[in-house]
Amino acid sequence: MSTKWLEWAKRIQSLSQAGLTYSKDVYDMERFEELRTISTEIMAEHTEVEMEKIKDLFASEKGYQTPKVDVRGAVFRDGKILLVKEKVDNKWALPGGFCDIGLSPSENIVKEIREESGFQAVPVKLLALLDMNKHGHPPQPYHYYKLFVQCEIVGGRASFGVETDGVEFFSAAALPELSLNRNTEAQIEMLFSFLHHPEKAAILD
Repeated sequence: MSTKWLEWAKRIQSLSQAGLTYSKDVYDMERFEELRTISTEIMAEHTEVEMEKIKDLFASEKGYQTPKVDVRGAVFRDGKILLVKEKVDNKWALPGGFCDIGLSPSENIVKEIREESGFQAVPVKLLALLDMNKHGHPPQPYHYYKLFVQCEIVGGRASFGVETDGVEFFSAAALPELSLNRNTEAQIEMLFSFLHHPEKAAILD
């Protein structure tokens, strides 16, 4: 299915947000607000996100809009990869999430792994930096860049987090149902390729 509508909606949102940030004319502000409403309606029509939630998300955005950064940890043990079960959809994902202001990418992934799986980990290598739009994720309101960082467990034990209720290691041949908003099967296969070929260079796409 073509996602040209999604590109248009995101572009309208980006332009309306910039206009609301920098415009001083009250009539222009009304026009930019109307553009944001149009982009919200398009998103709600074609995604699984409720319109009110999209409105809240867009209304909280200030300044010039740029892609958001999502960091995911690739943690291997005995040839299997660590996944956590997301409460929001009861599907499985690499531990991770949005990067928090004030933390580096490495600090963010260490925090996410600890909070979502209970394990203490250290980052080892950046495996990939991907544009979400190019990798088969379901349509979403925002444009994301996804960082995949290989990490090693140095302590802790498996335990659930506020957003998770499952922590397990899976082989490449027996993956559970994945939370596709967060990661795809192709991306998990990509990470396993680094396990088997550690000399591979990081992927940029």
